[in-house]
Amino acid sequence: MSFKSALSLALATVLWLGGCATQAPSVPPLPDVGSPDVVLEGREIERGGASWYGEPFHGRRTASGEIFNMNELTAAHKTLPFGTRVRVRNLATGQDVLVRINDRGPHVRGRIIDLSRAAAAQVGLLRTGTATVVLLAE
Repeated sequence: MSFKSALSLALATVLWLGGCATQAPSVPPLPDVGSPDVVLEGREIERGGASWYGEPFHGRRTASGEIFNMNELTAAHKTLPFGTRVRVRNLATGQDVLVRINDRGPHVRGRIIDLSRAAAAQVGLLRTGTATVVLLAE
């Protein structure tokens, strides 16, 4: 093996091993779920603005690949994994709804979630169009 090949192989190995040595971001550990004092359900995830979407997107593909149905209890969130179920509570009315995340959004500053039309109706959001909500772990 030539010196150039050996040097290239050594450099590639060092870079590869260096990439493996990077530290993952620090995430606080979850509490011991087996403990009778710990209840993750109902834990607040996030607070902020909510809006809803319906007709223009009905029948189109969502970011998860499924077809959007405005009559199902679904929602769009920027970072929660697809399939995550969260309870959305309208702070003005106290009404809440359980939704499944199947899309990405909202694409408006200050909003944390976009609800399907059906979900928006259940929390009293259709008339106002927007509201302040809290997302709770389900």
